[in-house]
Amino acid sequence: MLRIAIQAKGRLNEESVELLAEAGVSIEESKRKLLTRCDDFPLEVLYLRDDDIPQAVSMGVADVGIVGLNEVEEKGFDVKIAHKLGFGKCRISLAIPKADAYDGIGYFNGKRVATSYPVILSRFFKGNGINAEIHEIAGSVEIAPSVGMADAIFDIVSSGGTLVTNGLKEVEKVLFSEAVMISNQSLSEEKRQILSQLLFRIESVERSRGMKYVLLNLPHEKIDEAIRILPGMKSPTILPLAQEGWSSIHVVINERELWSKIEQLKTIGAEDILVLSLEKMIL
Repeated sequence: MLRIAIQAKGRLNEESVELLAEAGVSIEESKRKLLTRCDDFPLEVLYLRDDDIPQAVSMGVADVGIVGLNEVEEKGFDVKIAHKLGFGKCRISLAIPKADAYDGIGYFNGKRVATSYPVILSRFFKGNGINAEIHEIAGSVEIAPSVGMADAIFDIVSSGGTLVTNGLKEVEKVLFSEAVMISNQSLSEEKRQILSQLLFRIESVERSRGMKYVLLNLPHEKIDEAIRILPGMKSPTILPLAQEGWSSIHVVINERELWSKIEQLKTIGAEDILVLSLEKMIL
């Protein structure tokens, strides 16, 4: 049995539960439960605050966890990043009052900077030779300059709307974060195998995102042209139709390329084009 820690509530909780469900691992909603067990996979889920997950995994209270890379970097516990998950993307940036002129990182010398991430900020300032006062604040960091608590802030930025609302501007992007799966450094062989199975499922889900399964009919003499147009995991699948002189082509296409490929195929005589969503891609 593998124990995974996920955020009890907040921005990563829903996406973590959804990802596990897509991977065939269904879990009950946390509600007031601290620990719940999956019926269809050897996994139990521990619900924690996001900033407690790195420590829990490091101590072996949980074997693996899903948490933002920013929390892993800030807490500094000895854990292994097993897989980057691609959701919950954000950045941690330095921001200053909009009216201030900014001429480079030297601006922060002698300044007071409010943040919930003092370790990451300290490391960044030290690496750039900046001598600044760092004030740790648990929440509402963005209001610190307007109430006189700080000259600048170091905080999570997603769209930047909160900064604008509080009269701030982003000037230095320090850390790009996303949800990651972390693991304990000393997993047993049995638990490593379960984790490998879970990651196999997750990677299959990830590969299918943004991909479409396309079926089309085409005259035999146009097959070579179609193959030059079409991508494929190895090569397009080609099957003869009952109608003489025609074949059916099956291929997986990235959604970004879909319409341009379809337009090219139609110009060489493709007909009856069917586009289907792809749920899983298992290699």
